[in-house]
Amino acid sequence: MRKRTTIFCQLLLATLLVLPQAVFAQESGGDIEKILTRQSEAWNKGDILGFMETYWKDERMTFSSGGEMRRGWQATLDRYKSSYPKEKMGQLRFDQLEVISLGTDSAFATGDWHLDLNGEKKDGNFSLVLRKIGGAWKIVHDHSSVIQPKKEE
Repeated sequence: MRKRTTIFCQLLLATLLVLPQAVFAQESGGDIEKILTRQSEAWNKGDILGFMETYWKDERMTFSSGGEMRRGWQATLDRYKSSYPKEKMGQLRFDQLEVISLGTDSAFATGDWHLDLNGEKKDGNFSLVLRKIGGAWKIVHDHSSVIQPKKEE
């Protein structure tokens, strides 16, 4: 009897740990995928301000890339504008997206990004921390890295 009780408790605990993540993935995870889709659509139209709508418009937002950390929404916008003028934004897409709940109003997302700049291709990966602010998911931290092409031997 004791063994059955132990097994039952283990199954119950496993269910309680997995169920909230499954519910989150179905509800909020889909919302986060949608904001990243909107983000890439805005980028592909050359709409940098639309792209930035997914970020927390606050000086505490952080963006890390190329070994540098920027603080603030405006600093991040300025960096994007200087690095990617509208006529050179290219086409952006995301894949391999994974979203993990960090609570009822925060999440961690990872994935890959691919940018086609008129034939020149750049690829990388990202990790995001998102929070639900004012009822909407916002990126509060973005760490994006470029994947360097492997050299042929």
